Amino acid sequence: MNRYSKCLLALLIGSTVAYGQTVAQHPEWPGKGHLFVGTCYQPVDRSPEQIKADIALMKAAGFKMVRIGDLSWDAIEPRQGVFDFRRMDSVMDQMNAAGIKVLFDISGLPAPIWLHDRYPGANLVDEHGAVLHPAERYMVDISDRDYRREVRTMAEQVIRHYAHHPALIAFGYDNEIGNGFMSYSAADRSRFIVWLKSKYETIENLNAAWATQRWSRRLGSFDEVELPYGDGPGPPERYLDLHRFWSDETLAALEELDAIRQRFAPDVPTASNLWDTAGRKGFDYYKGYKRFVTYGAEGFYPGDPVSALEGSLLTKGDLDTPVWFNEFVTGGGGDYGGPKGKIRMWAYFGLLNYSQTTLAWTFHTHRGGEEQALFGLLDHDGTPSWKYDEFRQIATEFDKLQHFGFPRFHKPEVAIAYSFDSSIASHPPGPSNTVRQYFTIPYHSQVDSALEPLMAANVDAAIINVAYDALDPRQYKLLVIPADYVMDEKSATAIRAYVHDGGTAIMTAMSAKVDEYSQWFDTPLPGRLSDVFGIRTEEFYRAAELPEMTFAGKTVKASLSFYEVLQPKTARTLASFSNLPEHSPAITENHYGKGHAIYLATPAEASTLGPLLDNLYSSLGIDRGPVTPAGVYARIVDGRTLYVNTTDQAQTIAIGGAKRGVLTGHTYRDSVTLEAFQVDLLE
Repeated sequence: MNRYSKCLLALLIGSTVAYGQTVAQHPEWPGKGHLFVGTCYQPVDRSPEQIKADIALMKAAGFKMVRIGDLSWDAIEPRQGVFDFRRMDSVMDQMNAAGIKVLFDISGLPAPIWLHDRYPGANLVDEHGAVLHPAERYMVDISDRDYRREVRTMAEQVIRHYAHHPALIAFGYDNEIGNGFMSYSAADRSRFIVWLKSKYETIENLNAAWATQRWSRRLGSFDEVELPYGDGPGPPERYLDLHRFWSDETLAALEELDAIRQRFAPDVPTASNLWDTAGRKGFDYYKGYKRFVTYGAEGFYPGDPVSALEGSLLTKGDLDTPVWFNEFVTGGGGDYGGPKGKIRMWAYFGLLNYSQTTLAWTFHTHRGGEEQALFGLLDHDGTPSWKYDEFRQIATEFDKLQHFGFPRFHKPEVAIAYSFDSSIASHPPGPSNTVRQYFTIPYHSQVDSALEPLMAANVDAAIINVAYDALDPRQYKLLVIPADYVMDEKSATAIRAYVHDGGTAIMTAMSAKVDEYSQWFDTPLPGRLSDVFGIRTEEFYRAAELPEMTFAGKTVKASLSFYEVLQPKTARTLASFSNLPEHSPAITENHYGKGHAIYLATPAEASTLGPLLDNLYSSLGIDRGPVTPAGVYARIVDGRTLYVNTTDQAQTIAIGGAKRGVLTGHTYRDSVTLEAFQVDLLE
C-alpha cells in the first residue's frame, strides 16, 4: 500500500470500526470520528482571483471537503487527446493547502461538443428517427462505442494524474448517469438485438417471453426486432426488456470506469452521484452497485422526510458504509431557500440516518446555464448569504459531533424489498396498457408507505433487492415486501428460503402478480409464493368506502379503497374486513418452515401497516426507538439521543428526568421543546 493510501485509510477509518472489528478485518468501514461538511464547486466558472477568495471562505467556514470535476470534461480535455490539468491542479493544490479534501468527479457526462462532432454515433436519435443535437447536458448515447472508448481514455488520464494527490479523498463517476436518455439509432437497435440473443438464445424463447402470439406480433427472426417505444405504445413485456437493456449499458459504463480505477488507484474509494430512479431512463442500481460503489451517494433534495429517507436508503442498500450527500440542498429551481434553519435540520436528519458527507449544491450561484436560478451559498455578486452562515454552523457542530459516535452505524433488523423490475413493469406506457389501470397507486409511493410507520417508531430499516442482496433472518428479523409486482424466480427463492429459515415476511396487495417476463402467472397468486403465504388471491376491488378491519382490539381504517379478496389455504386469519361485501380476510399469517409469512390485503399504506408492525416488534425482538411526536425523529448514539424536529411547529418530547443538550447547552427537565426545524443531542 502506498503512502497516500495509508494516509487515506487512517483519515477515513480511525482505529476501530463497527462491531469492534479492526481495520484489517473490515477495511471498507470508515468508522467513527470523521464527518465531512463542504460544498460542490465549479472552478470553470471562476477566475484565479475568485478561486483564491472562494477557498478562503471555505476554509473560514470549516469545510472539510469539496466536490469538483463534474460536468467539466472539456475543461480537462479541450480537444481530443489534448489534456490540460493546469487549472484543476491549481485548485487541488490550493484545497490541499487549506486542509480541504477533494472528491473528484470523472465527468463522462455530458460529452464535449468535439466528441459529438467527431463521432456522430454519440448523438441521440429519438423514437421517430430524428437526430438530436446535444442541446443540454446528458444528451449523449452512452452505448455508443466511440463515446465509451473516449470516456475510458479521459478517465485513465484523470485517475493516473490525481491518484496520489494529497487532497484527493475519492473519485466519482458520471454525474447523475441514470438521468440520461434512451436512443433509437440503427446501432442501438443492433446492440439491443445482440442483448436479446444473449438473453433468450432462440427466437422461440423471445416469442414466448414477449407473448407475440397476441395481436399477430409473432417474430420470424431476431432481425425483425425493433426497439420498443419508451413512451409507448407497446406491450409491457418488451417495455421491461427495453429498460433492462439500457440498465445493463449503464452498469457496463460504470464498471468500465471502475476497472480503470482498480488498475491505477485501487486504494482510492468511490462515491458517485448516481440517479437510478430518474424518470427519463434510470437503471437497476442494485444489480451491480457493490462492484463500483464504496459509499452510497446521492443528490439530497428533500421534499418530505419519508421520500427523503427512501432516496437515501436506496443509495445505501446493503452497504456497511455511510451515505455521502454529494449534493445537498441549498435552494431550488426559482426558490432561494429557507426558511432559515431548515437546511441545518435536513443535515441533522441525514446524520440521523447514516450520512457522513454533506456537500452544498452549490457554492457560488451560477450566472448562466441551466441552473442560474438554483441558488447556492454565495449570491450572484459573490456575497455570502445566510446559507453560507448556516453551512458554517453545520460544519462547526459536526466537527464536535464526530467525537460523539458519528457517523452512526447500526445494522438494521428490518428490510424493505425494492425491485427495479417492479418499478418499471407496474407502470408501462399507455395508452392501451391495462396494467396502468390496475396499478393505479405508484410503486414508489408504496415503498414510502412501507417506510413511514418504521420511521414513526424510530426503527432503522434497510432497502434492499432480495434477488441480489443477502437475505438472512439472522440479520433481518423482518422483511416487508410492498407491491412487488414482478416476482422473478430468484427473488421468490430468496423469500422462500428466508421464511423457511426463520424470518418473518409481510407482503402487501399488488405483489407477485407477474413473472420476470412481465406476464401474469398462470398459477395461484401470489405467484411462486402462494404456498409460502398459505393463500390464493385473484379477486380485487375498489370499494365505495374505505376498508375497515379490527386488529389487535382496535378498529383500523385503510386510507385507500383498493383491496384483494384472500382465500386462506393453510394460513390463519388475523383480521377480516368488517364493512366490505365479502367480509374476507384483511390479514393472514402462515407458518412456513421456521418462519412466518403474513399477507396484507391492502396496498402498502401506513394506516394498515403501522398497527401490524407495532404488534410485531416485541415478538420479533425488534427494539423501537425513542417515543417522539409525529414529525420528530430520534436515535440513540453512544448513549446520547439526537432529536430532529422536521416540522414547522414547536414540538415537545417527554424525556424523564434532567438532561443537558450538547448543542444548545440547555438543561431540560422531564421534557424538551424543540422549535420549528430545531435539533438537539441530549446527554
